[in-house]
Amino acid sequence: MIPDYQTAMLPTLRALVSRDVCRAPEIRDEVAQVLNVTEDERSELVPSGQKTLFADRVSWALTYMKKAGLLETPKRAHYRITPRGRELLASNPSRIDLSVLARYPDFVEWKERSDVPKTTKAVSHVGTEPAQTPEESLDAAYTSLRRTIEADLLDHVKSMPPAFFEKLVVQLLVAMGYGGSLKDAGQAVGKSGDGGIDGIIKEDRLGFDVIHVQAKRWQNTIGRPEIQSFAGSLDGVKAKKGIFITTSSFSPEARAYADKIEKRIVLIDGARLAQLMFDFNVGVTHVAAYEVKRIDADYFSDE
Repeated sequence: MIPDYQTAMLPTLRALVSRDVCRAPEIRDEVAQVLNVTEDERSELVPSGQKTLFADRVSWALTYMKKAGLLETPKRAHYRITPRGRELLASNPSRIDLSVLARYPDFVEWKERSDVPKTTKAVSHVGTEPAQTPEESLDAAYTSLRRTIEADLLDHVKSMPPAFFEKLVVQLLVAMGYGGSLKDAGQAVGKSGDGGIDGIIKEDRLGFDVIHVQAKRWQNTIGRPEIQSFAGSLDGVKAKKGIFITTSSFSPEARAYADKIEKRIVLIDGARLAQLMFDFNVGVTHVAAYEVKRIDADYFSDE
């Protein structure tokens, strides 16, 4: 299990005791060994995919302890324990967390400046904060908001008439880069008369290849027979690629069948449909964007 950043603080500080200076990768290696963090866990990415979760948590452990004066950075990406840090370790603490760091006025002062809003957080609460880094909290809030919007999107799609579903599928495929223009895709994908739509669209704007599409605005689970029938229709026109879109879901048997046959059939269920609508801005509107930045250590390097 990947430790939270507070759990990582004590082994991180201990990793500095026997060395003059220590580089961040060396610290991570020692903390991983002490806390039994596996290679797979060390490779796990944060939701944004920009870095590994374990490295991010150790980085925040270093940042917080530096603010408390327990360690210092004599040069970029190198860390050294301070006399204050040695004094704390000499007291043999069972854990270093925010409540321990709150003993140091410089940490409390920095924490007060960084807390938002200041009026809603008292210093005495500094040790009761969740064991997430600020970036993890931001990621978690974004993920929660996204999941809520995706669920609402799917509910809206299911409540709309069939003609709306036809329009939605065309717009989404074009937004994803398929079908050429809206006019071309709209002409190629038409009503099937059975509560869904069927058609053939260009795989790219130049039309080097085509993809067969079947989309069904159903409430019931799509089973293997429907996928098998779709695969048979591809055989009838010697096609090798297809997309099956539904507002409901696919049974395990349907997915297993699609995976094992030679033809490439992509299954998009209601949940995935909502995700794609969110990603390609179909049915949603932009409200705000928050740009996350970090210190450019190279800028401050004198090397």
